[in-house]
Amino acid sequence: MAFGKRILRMAPVRKLACFLLAGYIRLVKLTGRWRTEAADIPEALLKEGQPFIVAFWHGRLFMSATAWRYDRPFNMVISEHPDGQLIAGTVGHLGISTIAGSTTRGGSRVFRQLLRALRNGECAGITPDGPQGPRMQAGRGIVEAARISGAPIVPLAYSAKPSWLVSSWDRLMIPLPFSRGVFLWGDPMSVPKEADDAEIERLAARVESALNDMTAGLDRRLGVPPVMPAKAEAQNA
Repeated sequence: MAFGKRILRMAPVRKLACFLLAGYIRLVKLTGRWRTEAADIPEALLKEGQPFIVAFWHGRLFMSATAWRYDRPFNMVISEHPDGQLIAGTVGHLGISTIAGSTTRGGSRVFRQLLRALRNGECAGITPDGPQGPRMQAGRGIVEAARISGAPIVPLAYSAKPSWLVSSWDRLMIPLPFSRGVFLWGDPMSVPKEADDAEIERLAARVESALNDMTAGLDRRLGVPPVMPAKAEAQNA
């Protein structure tokens, strides 16, 4: 595994890997039966000219770029870690721009780029449990970004069958070709400019609860083994 990671850090190899991963994602979407539910939510915001922040778990990152089928530019906040560079290169082939960094690490620079994009009318995607967890636990960075920018947070989840769950910290879901998949958009959440620390923590918990409920519901409907949030897994250990 360590050798493989060293190989992927070589620029030519990483470039090829990004191209192949993007091709695989296109194959999964092309051969599968995918549908989108509650698409009227993002469509209504876009019609109003309202930029927004899309929240999705790190473990459901693999296909999330394909849920964005709108003309509005979309930016994903992606870690500068080598794994993040692999993700950034892959989604770049799918027409998605990236903002390098994390809302929890080196946050000031990332926030500036994120706010600039949102103020230009673009939308952005953030994994509230990224870049390294805990799994399915929302940090306050996404809520702070919404508070400062005035952009609402819109949850997004997906599930697919058959799929492969990687034994990584985030339990990354990789759908297989010819799979049946569903994207689900959630209700927008606005963050008041005057929100204090207690309100920010409450809203982060609300984002977390919405994403977990949406993800668990989709997994049940499709008959996919559920992924337990790290917090619940620790409590049951």
